[in-house]
Amino acid sequence: MFYRPEDGHGLPHNPFNALIVPRPIGWISTRDSAGRDNLAPYSFFNGVAYTPPQVMFSTTGPKPDRDGMKDSASVIVETGVFCVNVVSQALTDAMNTSSQGFDAGVDEFEKAGLAKADCETIDCARVAAAPAAMECKLTQVVKLPGQANTVIFGEVTGIYIDETCMTDGKLDITKYHPLARLGYRDYAVIEKGFTLSRPDD
Repeated sequence: MFYRPEDGHGLPHNPFNALIVPRPIGWISTRDSAGRDNLAPYSFFNGVAYTPPQVMFSTTGPKPDRDGMKDSASVIVETGVFCVNVVSQALTDAMNTSSQGFDAGVDEFEKAGLAKADCETIDCARVAAAPAAMECKLTQVVKLPGQANTVIFGEVTGIYIDETCMTDGKLDITKYHPLARLGYRDYAVIEKGFTLSRPDD
């Protein structure tokens, strides 16, 4: 089949959502100026640079009580910092709970039964049980075409890694099985990988 997105796809579900897979999940935690913590997963997330290390995530769709932005983006614009928590298979249910559209100011850590740990370089909480977390300072906010499509860029200022997830000096995904987003309501668990050398190595 071929279709132009502006004309519609004619299918029960949007196939675009399933074309870019698997997608890492950025489990974004923030703390507003009143000290209230927020936690929400975003599957439009990735690293974008090595030196200095930088990440991005994007929010889509408006939130009625946030003037057209999601809670995470609104708080990041307010405070200039955020934390990206890595989602392990063991945290699947908690991540899903935190994806609900709670009112602004509701603490998703509490709703999901998650313990908090303090970040080292920013005023923010991280998910204590996460295998890794990246503390970030906001560098850029980019508005995209469409209703309430916003990209948040951040520079990583601190990295936490659970030492039990390391093997021979490398982060070992087989120790925590990262969760990835597929299309629609589907997810995958990464349980193994393989090494592939470049032809010019």
